[in-house]
Amino acid sequence: MKLATLKKGGRDGTLVVVNHAMTLCYAVPSIARTLQAALDEWDRCEPELRQIDEALNRGAIADVEPFDPLQCHSPLPRAYQWADGSAYVNHVELVRRARGAELPPEFWTDPLMYQGGSDSFVAPNDPIYALSEDWGIDLEAEVAVITGDVPMGATATQCASAIRLLMLVNDVSLRNLVPAELAKGFGFVQSKPASAFSPVAITPDELGEDWRYGRVHRPMTVHLNGSLFGCPDAGLDMTFSFPELLAHLSRTREIEAGSIVGSGTVSNKQGGLHGSSVANGGVGYCCLAEVRMYETIETGKPLTSFLKFGDTVRIEMFDRNGFSIFGAVEQQVQRYPG
Repeated sequence: MKLATLKKGGRDGTLVVVNHAMTLCYAVPSIARTLQAALDEWDRCEPELRQIDEALNRGAIADVEPFDPLQCHSPLPRAYQWADGSAYVNHVELVRRARGAELPPEFWTDPLMYQGGSDSFVAPNDPIYALSEDWGIDLEAEVAVITGDVPMGATATQCASAIRLLMLVNDVSLRNLVPAELAKGFGFVQSKPASAFSPVAITPDELGEDWRYGRVHRPMTVHLNGSLFGCPDAGLDMTFSFPELLAHLSRTREIEAGSIVGSGTVSNKQGGLHGSSVANGGVGYCCLAEVRMYETIETGKPLTSFLKFGDTVRIEMFDRNGFSIFGAVEQQVQRYPG
């Protein structure tokens, strides 16, 4: 089942069911006006939403409307919680290696995670706003899950059953603001602006056998200014599964329905020149910081710049038949006008 939120209908938008081809959608106010409302009463709403999904895909609903991703907000325009993990330890190891730091062994057994702002997210086709290019604007292509309620101290098995939906995320980072914040020893704030999520959120069964062991086993496709930048497999080298990330988060707190947990930047272990860029026959990257790390390790300095005003980013994932699964996060970097 595919769900989306149209921008119309107030701050939290209007929930629609989207057909598999992502050409048609149907609003479901009689079931739930918003996605958060559906998540709050998932046991009641899910069977009704699936009935609409089935009818929509066999052409049994008359008053449908065309599905236009440009009219979509992020599936949850705002959320009760947004916590982002760093499940790809290869990515963490590279970051530390580039600055000459060793990777503590516990990083392989205890996930890293930070709590981001969730009072507002960016629509999937709206700009990445910043006040200055000097901030070091970077993309981070990730997978994220939306949860149901999870009790404190839940096991990974319990957490697996609480995963309601999956989506993609561009977790924008302002890299040049990170060092000063981390030096304070209190985490990210200014260096982590609002994230953008894919137009469509899907139930895990949409992925078939590509959803296994709590991981999405499909390539993450990233284009920068129209050129392929990365296509690493999101299931490969994911050290911690989503159930394990949720269990980590719930150790000392309950997780409420509508919480979002991210995977961290998708990253595959690579070798060769600058890791292995697409140009050099590799799978490339899901963030600019990673290629800059390889460049620093191999040449002593980064050669690739961070994003500039006017640059475009496109993040998408395709099924085995070449069809888009979530729709695309496609954004242009712009100077904030406010």
